[in-house]
Amino acid sequence: MLRAMAPLDPLATFRLDGKTALVTGASSGLGARFARVLDAAGAKVVLVARRADRLESVASELHGARTFSVDLSDIDAAESLVAEIGPVDVLVNNAGITDVAPALDESTASFRRVVELNLIAPFVLAREAARSMTDRGVAGSIVNIASIVGVVGVGQIPQAGYAASKGGLVNLTRELGAQWARKNVRVNALAPGWFRSELTEGKMFGDEAGERWIRSRTPMGRGGEASELDGALLFLASDASTFVTGQVLCVDGGWTIV
Repeated sequence: MLRAMAPLDPLATFRLDGKTALVTGASSGLGARFARVLDAAGAKVVLVARRADRLESVASELHGARTFSVDLSDIDAAESLVAEIGPVDVLVNNAGITDVAPALDESTASFRRVVELNLIAPFVLAREAARSMTDRGVAGSIVNIASIVGVVGVGQIPQAGYAASKGGLVNLTRELGAQWARKNVRVNALAPGWFRSELTEGKMFGDEAGERWIRSRTPMGRGGEASELDGALLFLASDASTFVTGQVLCVDGGWTIV
């Protein structure tokens, strides 16, 4: 006698019920949006950023979120953060900075500062999170927030440190994905195109020339809305992508295909 099949619910694989999700750079912009999305999917969210007051404001909208005010450019602080937080199932490496300047004028100190926060800190956090996951024998997901600037050159918005750090993060994603695949720790990257954020406000968005440039260069003819990253984030963070690792998912309106 055939057994009755359980009802098919493909959306259930996108749920994160009971899982702890750590989001860096979560005090505003896309990081705050990512925290809200993971919370709505059932995750117990841990918010990390420098600005304690902004963190508390975001946390007040969520279900029992915890906050940690940490400057992740302090690598020692980044290294001890996961142990302080406790078991983590999902890590979203979102914190980042840029310094827009021609490479001929970009100081070595500025370049190093950008790389430390955008590349070294994500590596440290990923390593410590993966140790936590493998020590407990659980499946885990690490989502690095890269950028289309880590996939292709732009030039007209000169930011060599940012491009180098995001390009490094893209290939770090591939390498860690390969190293940890048999440990059941998946590592993927989400590479947004042009979205309104603290990094782009007043430079690309809110500036007519900047917005005109985005419209003219993007095949879809516009910048992205924050909500258009929700599905990609949940796909990479959840069990919907259990056979996906080392991949870079560009959400860019077609920017990288032309």
